Amino acid sequence: MKVDVHAVNFTVDRKLVDFIQERMGKLEKYYDRVVSSDVFLKVERTSDKENKVVEIKINVPGDDFLVKKQCKTFEEAVELSAESLERLLIKRKEKIRAHI
Repeated sequence: MKVDVHAVNFTVDRKLVDFIQERMGKLEKYYDRVVSSDVFLKVERTSDKENKVVEIKINVPGDDFLVKKQCKTFEEAVELSAESLERLLIKRKEKIRAHI
């Protein structure tokens, strides 16, 4: 799966990019037809503690999934987003199996 990481208004370090790519790679075991994913990292309202926003858009044949989470750290937000995407991909896989 192709993973594109986009940092909005800041530069992202290599360690975070590697973490995101590793975590997104694990999604393929739930649904193997994932084409690509775009991960958008943003920092909103710097006075707020939970100001790290992660949006993940996953492209699968015939559909796109978008998950947005806001947490204290990017790692936590990526983890929560990936867990949500796991549930969405499992649901999609079950729906496709039901139609076969």
